[in-house]
Amino acid sequence: MQAIFQFLNELKQHNNRPWFQEHKEEFLCCQSLFFNKIDQLIAAIARFDSSVSHLQAKDCCYRIYRDVRFSADKSPYKTHFAAYINPGGKKSGYSGYYLHLSTSDPDKDYPHTCFLAAGDYMCQPEVLKILREDIVAGQGDFDKIVKAASDFYLETTYALKRMPKGFSEDEPYADYLKLKNFCLIHPFNIEEALSDDFIARMAELCHQAQPFLQYINRAIEYSKE
Repeated sequence: MQAIFQFLNELKQHNNRPWFQEHKEEFLCCQSLFFNKIDQLIAAIARFDSSVSHLQAKDCCYRIYRDVRFSADKSPYKTHFAAYINPGGKKSGYSGYYLHLSTSDPDKDYPHTCFLAAGDYMCQPEVLKILREDIVAGQGDFDKIVKAASDFYLETTYALKRMPKGFSEDEPYADYLKLKNFCLIHPFNIEEALSDDFIARMAELCHQAQPFLQYINRAIEYSKE
């Protein structure tokens, strides 16, 4: 894992095609190492969440190449390695476990240098409607699920200022109803990522977040119907 962080740190300082091409073999070695770690994590998660048991790292890991067509930042490469483990793979539309490794400072897109997230960061309107209705009908069920994931915090950066249309201002769980993204986040540092028990620890955290994911994926499944 040390090699991954060393490569990302150098890429951050030399984010251009000539440097990357010169260090392509180094990248491929780091990519292979990351894929291996994600395969280990998938296997560990599959012990309690069979919905991901058929996945491989290639189904979950993102390309390092940035889409710069609509971005003011024309840097060609991402300065992080990331994987999104969910029932259908990273493009399925289902909620999942997201692992992010970097050496870059946090920004508006990535709130921590390294973190594990669980949930759906870009909920579709039809999914939001179902989730909000479920939260009201559940009378505290969702609140218990969030609080049980005690090693995570609930991401609220993009929450609405006002209650969404169709819901009363005096709903007991109004803060949840204002969410636009249903996402739990657990930050960690590079030293933790380098520890021998890193994958086991990430799997434990994913297990803790599983009820939260099941709640969201149920709404996503309903929306597909």
